[in-house]
Amino acid sequence: MTRYWPTFILAGVLAGLGLYLYLVELPDERTEVATATQAKQILPFTEAQINALTVRGQSGEVVLTQTPGQSWTITAPIQTDADQRQVQALLRALVTGKVSRLVDKHPASLAPFGLDHPSTIVTLTAGDKQETLSIGDAGPLSSTLYVLRTSDEAVLLTDLAPKDFLNRNLLSFRRKELLQFNQQETERLRLTYPSTEIVLYALDEKPKKKWKIRYPIEAEGDRIEIQALLFRLEDLKALAIVDQGPEREKLAPALTKPKVKVTLHAAGVDHVVRIFQPDPTSGEAYAQTTPEGPIYKVSPSAIKDLTKDLFTLQDKRLLGVDTGEIAMLSIKTRDEQYVLVHDRNEWILEDQPTEKIRQDVADLLVSRIVNLPAEERVLKQAGQLAPYGLVAPAAEFVATGKDGRLAGRLAMGNQVGGLVYAMGRRIPGVFQVRPDLLTQIPSRLALLNQGQMTLP
Repeated sequence: MTRYWPTFILAGVLAGLGLYLYLVELPDERTEVATATQAKQILPFTEAQINALTVRGQSGEVVLTQTPGQSWTITAPIQTDADQRQVQALLRALVTGKVSRLVDKHPASLAPFGLDHPSTIVTLTAGDKQETLSIGDAGPLSSTLYVLRTSDEAVLLTDLAPKDFLNRNLLSFRRKELLQFNQQETERLRLTYPSTEIVLYALDEKPKKKWKIRYPIEAEGDRIEIQALLFRLEDLKALAIVDQGPEREKLAPALTKPKVKVTLHAAGVDHVVRIFQPDPTSGEAYAQTTPEGPIYKVSPSAIKDLTKDLFTLQDKRLLGVDTGEIAMLSIKTRDEQYVLVHDRNEWILEDQPTEKIRQDVADLLVSRIVNLPAEERVLKQAGQLAPYGLVAPAAEFVATGKDGRLAGRLAMGNQVGGLVYAMGRRIPGVFQVRPDLLTQIPSRLALLNQGQMTLP
């Protein structure tokens, strides 16, 4: 038994050492790490704790507040909505910013750091805690700033970026989006121009929302064009804001006839914006969301972005019927002629119903025919067709619906300037389309997998 005593003694020593490390050294080390980390932080609290913010610069003072669960608002010098992204970007920069070096405490002079006349002074409140930071000159590196922290009167060299703090004013923190809506909740869109009006309604169909034109005609809407229009409305921002005062009183009488008025109905609420250009030679454009509210200066391009003719907003796929509604599709070119029949989710040849055809080739062909859009309008109403090669077309596609009636038609004629003249059932008139389809029509043998065929 005596021979095991050295082992027991060694185990006891190791256990004591481990206990010492756990109870003394590790807590001290954690304390040192926490102290070092805290020393590198500019602020003593987190972003979630901050509920008030004051930014004072050369152009004046802006006061912002936030109540729990609500957005940031500006409370002075006016009461209005704040730009949430701008406020959060400023707070995040301060909260995540680090102290590169403690330069001096209670410095004799602040001038060497540009802190005798700071460009910006930020005061942050978190409950009963408050901290004020004065922003001075850039440090030795362009991406650093000298900061005076009021709580300990310390001059700090920080990794804060000048762009986050310089030239901040009321407009910087003010919400500049003219409309706030959820695109998915949009139900109706009315575009009013000096000489016409277009009304669109959304149908909540699966898998994607479908748009229809209700006025001045009943027609399918171009989903991509309408989505692009909604994105432009979401992105419509003020370049400057004219509030109540002499400037607004002088400008308001000139805003009488809008170039475009948009009324957007989403989630049971109407959102309205009117855009004016009282003097086209000046190139300036203005917008209002309410007659009594602020006047927003906007980019003149907004007028063009939101002024759409009926053709642009229409579904420009010429055939006039969707794939799922087709029972038979006749394909006729100068070299080929056959009819595809849709039977139990498969395509078969009408005159060879027992022969198996390549479904991938047939599906791709039908998709290309169904989805061929008009690129340019040539004539609003079809007149003489011979000049366009549409009396004896280069290719003609006729779709029969499940009720046995004509459901869609597309004819393609002469090619000029990289585009082909075409006409279809969905929109009256003569149009130009891309010519690719003319070279993508498979032969009968290719459909039967008896000839050379690749899927371009």
